[in-house]
Amino acid sequence: MKSWENNVNLPLGFRYSALYAGIRKVKKDDLSLIVSDVPAAAAGVFTQNKAMAAPVILSKKNLETSNGVARAILTNAGNANCATRTGMKVAIETTKAIAKALKIPAAQVLPASTGVIGVELDASKITSHAASLVSGLSPDRFEDAVSAIMTTDLVPKKAHASLAVKGGTIHLAGMTKGSGMIQPLMATTLGYIVTDAALTPAELQRMLRKAADRSYNAMSVDGDTSTNDSVYLLANGASGLTMSASDKALFAEALTVLMEDLAKQIARDGEGAKKLVTIEVEGTRTDKQAMQIARVIGNSPLVKTAIAGSDPNWGRIMMAAGNAGVLFELKNVDIRMQGLLVCKGGLARDFSEEELTKLLDQPDCHISFTIRGDGKGKARFYTCDFTEGYIQINGSYRT
Repeated sequence: MKSWENNVNLPLGFRYSALYAGIRKVKKDDLSLIVSDVPAAAAGVFTQNKAMAAPVILSKKNLETSNGVARAILTNAGNANCATRTGMKVAIETTKAIAKALKIPAAQVLPASTGVIGVELDASKITSHAASLVSGLSPDRFEDAVSAIMTTDLVPKKAHASLAVKGGTIHLAGMTKGSGMIQPLMATTLGYIVTDAALTPAELQRMLRKAADRSYNAMSVDGDTSTNDSVYLLANGASGLTMSASDKALFAEALTVLMEDLAKQIARDGEGAKKLVTIEVEGTRTDKQAMQIARVIGNSPLVKTAIAGSDPNWGRIMMAAGNAGVLFELKNVDIRMQGLLVCKGGLARDFSEEELTKLLDQPDCHISFTIRGDGKGKARFYTCDFTEGYIQINGSYRT
């Protein structure tokens, strides 16, 4: 039985702010700031895209320079600050402006950007608002910070958890954004988790990487990895509580479940999506092989459009699995859709297409791909369906 729970109590010692700086075309908050009242242990995972945005490069450098200590996370929405002439200059100037307003070292500020790639970002739109952003900080503005990082998201994405330890309770809170250009691979789109637990940067980094592999690295909307993917985890110790080894293990579990929750929220809110799709693969030699199969199934446009149309076309699932580069015998494969066995031993199984079509109309869809035999590998992957809405949103993204 778990000894942590989901709840809405925010971690102690963090403040939040947001405002409109004129970066977005529409008048909606486009600057967000998260600040720890004391230096916090920090960890991060970042995009594997080789066209890495300037804020990602600077954040990685700042974490190294500060030896894993951070006080603030600065985010702008509406412009990715990527593939521009002044990208790094803007990232440095805006980070320094926030550091000056907070009276902290610039290396303790982690910048992040989201929006259109290849458009110059005017640094003054951020630097001129640094003082106002800092003066607006409050422990009660978590929701404002969540909304300010959204781009094509239809709904804000957040999650909370608490962990009972000797002497009191430790809290975690997470926020994330993302709806399209999503196949994180070692990070999320933009995601921030804060906690009042006392942990070292090295402990945080290990926990974050493991949790990311179970959550954001097991999720895709369209198979495209963004240039700006970053996820940060800050722990400021403001709870004043000491954790035992077993407490830390439970904390890592709570962190993983919280991040899985955020990842599923992203997949459910995929651009144009109507359905959350969970894919489970079992029976491979390794977990890595299971994830290979699950990812290819989850990214297949033919599978995703079949789900959108509630078409029980299990042959597309088999096709996708066979393209994953993992050897298996057709005769050992069983496939289930919404719990119904549609393929047994690599061959069609009698089932009611009418019944399954109705089940596939539900907002939550489940696919299982099982290879019978001695293999112990398994994986779970989250994705969404593909609809005309995805094309409409991305066909007019800049206009």
